[in-house]
Amino acid sequence: MDDRNGQLKSQGELPIDALLPELQQVLAERSSAVLVASPGAGKTTRVPLALLGAPWLAGKRILMLEPRRLAARSAARYMAASLGEQVGGTVGYRVRMDTKVGPSTVIEVITEGVLTRMLQADPALEGVGIVIFDEFHERHLHGDLGLALCLQSQSVLRDDLRLLVMSATLEAEPVAELLGGAPLLVSEGQAYPVETNYAAKPVSGRIEDAVARTALEAVQRHEGDALVFLQGAAEIHRVAGLLRASAALPAATEVIPLYGALSPEAQDRAVASASPGERKIVLATTIAESSVTVRGVRIVVDSGLSRVPRFSPRTGMARLETVPVSVASADQRRGRAGREAPGVCYRLWTEQEHRQLQPQSEPELLGADLAPLALELAIWGIADPFEELAWLTKPPAAAYAQAEELLRELGALDAQGKPTAHGKMMAELGMHPRLAHMVLEAKPLGQGEAACELAALLGDRDLLRQTRSIDMRLRVEALRGRGYSAAGEQPDPAAVKRLTAEAREWMRAAGITPQPRGQASAAMSADADATGLLLALAYPDRIAQRRGDIRFLLRSGRGAAVQELQPLSSAPYLATAELEDSGTDSRILLAAPITLAELERHYADQIIDEADVRWDRGAGAVRARRKLRLGALTLKETQLENADSELVMQALFTGIAELGLDMLPWTKQARQLQARIALMHTHNTSWPDVSEEALLSSLPDWLGPYVGGMRSRNDLSRLNMAQIMESLLSWQERSQLDEEVPTHMTVPSGSRIPVDYSDPAAPVLAVRLQELFGLQRTPRIAGGKLPITIHLLSPAHRPVQVTQDLANFWQNTYFEVKKDLKGRYPKHYWPDNPLEAAPTNRAKPRPQS
Repeated sequence: MDDRNGQLKSQGELPIDALLPELQQVLAERSSAVLVASPGAGKTTRVPLALLGAPWLAGKRILMLEPRRLAARSAARYMAASLGEQVGGTVGYRVRMDTKVGPSTVIEVITEGVLTRMLQADPALEGVGIVIFDEFHERHLHGDLGLALCLQSQSVLRDDLRLLVMSATLEAEPVAELLGGAPLLVSEGQAYPVETNYAAKPVSGRIEDAVARTALEAVQRHEGDALVFLQGAAEIHRVAGLLRASAALPAATEVIPLYGALSPEAQDRAVASASPGERKIVLATTIAESSVTVRGVRIVVDSGLSRVPRFSPRTGMARLETVPVSVASADQRRGRAGREAPGVCYRLWTEQEHRQLQPQSEPELLGADLAPLALELAIWGIADPFEELAWLTKPPAAAYAQAEELLRELGALDAQGKPTAHGKMMAELGMHPRLAHMVLEAKPLGQGEAACELAALLGDRDLLRQTRSIDMRLRVEALRGRGYSAAGEQPDPAAVKRLTAEAREWMRAAGITPQPRGQASAAMSADADATGLLLALAYPDRIAQRRGDIRFLLRSGRGAAVQELQPLSSAPYLATAELEDSGTDSRILLAAPITLAELERHYADQIIDEADVRWDRGAGAVRARRKLRLGALTLKETQLENADSELVMQALFTGIAELGLDMLPWTKQARQLQARIALMHTHNTSWPDVSEEALLSSLPDWLGPYVGGMRSRNDLSRLNMAQIMESLLSWQERSQLDEEVPTHMTVPSGSRIPVDYSDPAAPVLAVRLQELFGLQRTPRIAGGKLPITIHLLSPAHRPVQVTQDLANFWQNTYFEVKKDLKGRYPKHYWPDNPLEAAPTNRAKPRPQS
């Protein structure tokens, strides 16, 4: 062991110390290991120092990943102090916007995103001996990505690279298997007993009220400081207000927030010990669950909620969703009360609700926006992330495909999925791809500084939390020190300072020189006017067009709405930065106006000039319009002259298909012809199929030659449908049709009677009974295959009998019918033997000459 580690003994034994020799031996023999150590065991600060003198390290560095910047800085400071040094000596850290390393730094504590950038710059990680993944149970996206890339680097480029995964509440066996059957080491933590109290009944009303009430009761009943877990910064500020306003708050008790967006100084103040004679109540998000010890805490109040990102492939939008904590997270939170002495934990849920919690938190990879991941993998050279990399949890295929589509839209990937030069520059900035694209595209427009300010604003919580306005320009003005007098809200000076520093850091990364504020008043106003364009660059799929009082249509085709009437509700076009996916129409939370001229200028290569030729059902005609479209948005629409005749014909056929063949000018003759042809098709399928379904499905074939130049229902009225139906037949078929399926039949009286083919399966011959005297059998058509259905009529042409068996009628039914008809029509001729009687179309037969 390095002699510097001897100093650790003087600082007190920790449970992990007993395991360090075994860990050193394992890593001397193996390239990977998994270490599970309970909270308080000391793994974060003891393990890296214990590996300093390992022979296999051979002068290389140790990288230790922490999921949060606060944890990275705290761990580095603690280890440096253990060695009697300042940060930047043997121990340093790298986090976004803050780096303290020096020439002699061996242990670098870094955040997960920093590892991704280091791997992209040097896939072999030359000069690194081991990568330690601390608190891996939190399963952040960049942690999973970093492990997958390190495993491939270890497999292909660096078989001597060591990997160590450490966690407090991890199901370790799958991780050990992923690392090639790595040894699994377990250390029990040093934890004092913590009394756990559950709520008697589920919380009703606002959770903030219940949390504040419970926290006040707890600090009155117990000694020590309190750590209160809430789901987000907004809830923290509401609870802070309730506590500070309460007369029950003990004297000399300070209420301190702790969440990721705070400045490093504010975070450090929250985790430091309270001043002598004072107490503190720290209101924290999941940032305080692990890695960080908040000094002096004896009381934990847990709301039981956390806020996690959820990406919806259906909408293409990410949102933060409040969910119950897992059992593992709840145990982590409770353990905060027992780090330094016995403590107490108040859980704002019942024991019954506790039994229904998920055992582990869901990996961020399953619910996050995967655009950053997809870009990193493309640059790494991965064509198929599901097969080429070893994952503990594979990315969801639908979300990954949508991420790739967005990257193509931003110009980061080409059609084959390869990274473009623009995409590589985006990744180097370290921003979300949307924001990186915005900054790079804004730079040549002279709007680089404004874009970096917007990137800082969009990456943080709303600077103006109280205003109901969705106008992003107000936030830009507030960041620039102009306040927000319209609603009487002034932004938090600390937040303005932090965001300004972050914007300057983005400018430095992008090579943008900020303008001196005293000389930039006009430029700043112009920048504010460009806010909509800049947002459109970052969120091209969320450009919105007004379609009602508060309703908009997004370029992607989704609906969106402003919650209430406000100035931007009447804007013709908006670039929306933040949407809340809620039902049919998403709720617009942040946006800025953009002009049609800006869209036409900056999206000219994406605007489609198309002919929209369609059937207008209301007008009963084809309407031809020229449309300029940007996605689902119609930017301009004008009358289209000389529309393509083929498109017009297709639209006309669409109208006929919608309304049916009845909209054509059918005559009785045409319908009869259609029915006769249908009858022949029934008995011989080589004949044309003229059923409604067949004709509708083949309109271009049989109707196309006759509708040239026609555009409306009125034009169609000129068609001769009988002629069109006849054109479907050859000359031989026409002759055969007239012979086998005649339009008329001559009956014994000499009359020529039309045949009704309305039902091709049962053609009807309606004839007065007296005209059939002497006809012994039913006539048949279609080559003798089909008997005619005879409707026998009275002298007044009223039906008296229907039959397809005339012989049977004469033999069995005629005499009953005769009695009735003879009574009603006594002057007419009703012979006793109809088969020998003379047929007649008069009352009585003419006398024989």
